[in-house]
Amino acid sequence: MADLFGQDAPEAPRGDGAPAADAPLADRLRPQSLAEVVGQEHLTGPEGAIGRMVAAGRLASMILWGPPGTGKTSIARLLADAVGMRFAAISAVFSGVADLKKVFAEAEKTASTGRKTLLFVDEIHRFNRAQQDGFLPYVERGVVTLVGATTENPSFALNAALLSRAQVLVLNRLDEAALAMLLAKAEGLEGPLPVTPEARAAMITGADGDGRFLLGQAETLYAAGLAQPLDPAALGAFLQRRVAVYDKDRDGHYNLISALHKAVRGSDPQAALYYLARMLTEGEEPLFLARRLVRMAVEDIGLADPHALPQCMAAMEAYRFLGSPEGELALAQACLYLATAPKSNAVYAAQKAAWKSAKETGSLAPPANILNAPTKLMKDIGYGEGYTYDHNTAEGFSGDNYWPDGMTPERFYTPVERGFEREVKKRLDYWDKLRSERG
Repeated sequence: MADLFGQDAPEAPRGDGAPAADAPLADRLRPQSLAEVVGQEHLTGPEGAIGRMVAAGRLASMILWGPPGTGKTSIARLLADAVGMRFAAISAVFSGVADLKKVFAEAEKTASTGRKTLLFVDEIHRFNRAQQDGFLPYVERGVVTLVGATTENPSFALNAALLSRAQVLVLNRLDEAALAMLLAKAEGLEGPLPVTPEARAAMITGADGDGRFLLGQAETLYAAGLAQPLDPAALGAFLQRRVAVYDKDRDGHYNLISALHKAVRGSDPQAALYYLARMLTEGEEPLFLARRLVRMAVEDIGLADPHALPQCMAAMEAYRFLGSPEGELALAQACLYLATAPKSNAVYAAQKAAWKSAKETGSLAPPANILNAPTKLMKDIGYGEGYTYDHNTAEGFSGDNYWPDGMTPERFYTPVERGFEREVKKRLDYWDKLRSERG
């Protein structure tokens, strides 16, 4: 079924007639030209990639990547119409090798008559690697122009060989202006919505960028035959808010955890708490977030605030003890502590540098003077000879060399002038001064 915003179900080829009177509202409002597709003007406009291709009358294979309900299916259909190509559609959810062979055979037959085929593949990321490779010879020979649609990051979901032969075009989540335009189109067809202006705004916010979902809700309101307009509270009781798009093992997961980590690193406690809330309210495993907070404590704060790590460990234990939802307050506290703490990646950088040096220097032995000598033989060959017990010195510091013979001392850890590391730096500078004085 054709739609205005893209759809995950398989679709039959479109006929030339208008949608039936009892067709879904989104189907009856589907755009008749690329200019009518809302919210994707950066692609479909005169200066956009799709607009330029249509103006030239020549399409390249492409992958349309964007959230549900943003126009992927509609754009593919309208592209075929715009350049006079035959349109064929399959869904990776319901199609197999036999279906692909049939589509390619029909495309080759059509090509022999001089007409090319635009093959729209919905949910293309659901095809396995071998199936994706099966498209390559037909794309290379020009038998089909491939237009794939996906809600998943093509970098991870599609073969490199397929990506090298197709442009990736990113569709935007529909903003409030685009969603308002859709409601205006619906009202032009069906009449005013039975809602107050405030409830109308709530509908747009609750759609979370999904145009098809918004029109589905509008259709429900029209069908209800309401006598009085609904206010936001009544609307909330009558309709359900769209469930946020969030797959715990997909892009939504990685995008939000990246945003949370960077907000903490950037010392923005308000944004950090927002992303923590987004993930928890959308079903993320709280202990995953607790572990990530621990990582932030050691990676981005370290010795600038030595209390950061204990705070995070305590929050993890508090969550284990209390469970949800009470334990989530401990995670929020740890998140805010990290975001407001002084920042330093000096420990993180030192660890990386030390690990690199350790791998490069191999099995160099420590200097003999700092080796234990529990046996007479070891003493005879010089183990422990000349070692200075630091506590026996006036400053509690001997300044001895602790580096392997033949290895130049290196500096891995350089504290910053922030938080507790400012004090650490004073200590290191003092010891460096003593070493210099003692030669």
